[in-house]
Amino acid sequence: MSTSTTAAQPGIFAGTKKMVPGVMLCAVIAVAATFVSEHYGGPQFLYALLIGIAFHFLSDNDKCIPGIEFSAKKLVRIGVALLGARIVASDVSDLGLAGVGALIGAVALTIGFGLLMARLLGLPSMLGLLSGGGTGICGISATMAISSTLPNTRENERYTLLTAIGIAIFSTVAMVLYPLIVKSAGLSTAEAGLFLGGSIHDVAQVVGAGLIISPEVGDAATLAKMFRVAMLMPVVVILALTFHAERKKSETPGAKTPILPLFLVVFAALAAANSMGWLPHEVVEVSSDISRWCLVISIAALGVKTSLEKLAALGWKPIVLMSSEAIFVATYMLSVVYVSRAFGA
Repeated sequence: MSTSTTAAQPGIFAGTKKMVPGVMLCAVIAVAATFVSEHYGGPQFLYALLIGIAFHFLSDNDKCIPGIEFSAKKLVRIGVALLGARIVASDVSDLGLAGVGALIGAVALTIGFGLLMARLLGLPSMLGLLSGGGTGICGISATMAISSTLPNTRENERYTLLTAIGIAIFSTVAMVLYPLIVKSAGLSTAEAGLFLGGSIHDVAQVVGAGLIISPEVGDAATLAKMFRVAMLMPVVVILALTFHAERKKSETPGAKTPILPLFLVVFAALAAANSMGWLPHEVVEVSSDISRWCLVISIAALGVKTSLEKLAALGWKPIVLMSSEAIFVATYMLSVVYVSRAFGA
């Protein structure tokens, strides 16, 4: 009995053991990034990226490769799937038809603008899609989710990392500057919430920007932002269907590639369950925490896999692309606020 158990052990645990060094490396980077973020301020994701890049020399280490690949490609899907627990359909009614329409327009138009700008700048459409989706929906989480629906290539991994770095930087800048715009424009609480929640990339920066003004603006901005997070599901479903054939070609030969990835099904199921009140608050909190850790570890893995030389080789055009997208969505949301005020008057 013991002999057969010993013989079976390699088949069961060998793959897991191979992944441990790489996963531990990315997890330690994630913990370090979280510590720095919590004690000194700044975006957790950006720290994970930069620290990960510093350990790029381990990306060719045979002991680390399996775990790094698992963290970059598999954990991100778990993280995105668990994001569904944060979605509550009842929030939509609180925004009103005008608010919902404005936020849907922000997502769709920013993605379209990203694709257009990428073409005008001579950049790959995939970069325009990733940056437009990340800017328009919910920052790095959306970037990672969109990336998981695209063909699994080295180029797309590089574009994903570049987008994540740009979004982290521009989102932090927006958190500092946009409250000044709110003050100078004399926006009301509802208007400020719609503007901040509709234009800033990441959830944490939206909350931070809102709280700089007042707790009430923070709540209004978070509500608008969570609707943008909810838009992640239909966008990613559409992209999964669009790129199904190309994604299938990039997968391991013989592997089955479902039309809709399992993580999207789990995302939708959790969103539906939470909207119906089936998920206790504790479960939602735990799911959110696990989701964030998975995403931080994944972004650390992407950092380890990418060198600064490869990023620098892309030149100045991606900076112009992502800055123009940030300006576009901010201008759009500010215009929406002024138009709503005019008609309301």
